[in-house]
Amino acid sequence: MPVFLLDDHSPEFPPVELARSDGLLAVGGDLSVNRLLNAYSAGIFPWYNEGEPLLWWSPDPRLVLFPEELHVPRRLERVIRQNRFRITCNLAFNEVMEACGQIRRRRGEGTWINRDMLHAYTALHELGYGLSVEAWRKGVLVGGLYGVFLGSVFYGESMFSGEKEASKVAFVHFVRNFRQRGLRLIDCQVETGHLKRFGARPVPRALFMSMLSKWLKKPVRKGFQGQLLSC
Repeated sequence: MPVFLLDDHSPEFPPVELARSDGLLAVGGDLSVNRLLNAYSAGIFPWYNEGEPLLWWSPDPRLVLFPEELHVPRRLERVIRQNRFRITCNLAFNEVMEACGQIRRRRGEGTWINRDMLHAYTALHELGYGLSVEAWRKGVLVGGLYGVFLGSVFYGESMFSGEKEASKVAFVHFVRNFRQRGLRLIDCQVETGHLKRFGARPVPRALFMSMLSKWLKKPVRKGFQGQLLSC
């Protein structure tokens, strides 16, 4: 399959069925709000390392987590019961995103969280689409995650831990709290052992697209700015 070159003036994408076997669909374009919203609605996400062109992906299969299938190991449940962390929502979106990129750089890993991405996702956040969950310890941000919310679907982008178990606790609080608000699907994008241990599993892209067409029309209950999240 060819890789499509996007038109700088149009936020539209080719059909995901035309993606390469590794999931790469297109190159180029920009990170405007309209293009990002079109991408996520169509089952596509940007993912590229610093120094690379802007790449757009739609892998098959797709790793997803259904909130009702969340698996929490007993050891992690004990940590949660200890109330070691204070968990909040949307109090520090930029800080969480920057920390996700910084930790990857310190590990010598590539990161797609550059200045352009920070600017683009901050714009999504300001419009109510970007969401962060923060873990605090003694007033210090020690973990968290961020992603994009459309309808009742959360597209997870990245998470970080500055203290052991912090991001895991934040993730469990997020899933349990937002399941009660109507969260139906968490897009984990590509397969990782870390998320599979929480119960994430691969599904065919066609099934993923079918779920999007249904659940993007059903928004979760909002009004969560700055609030504490409880399990």
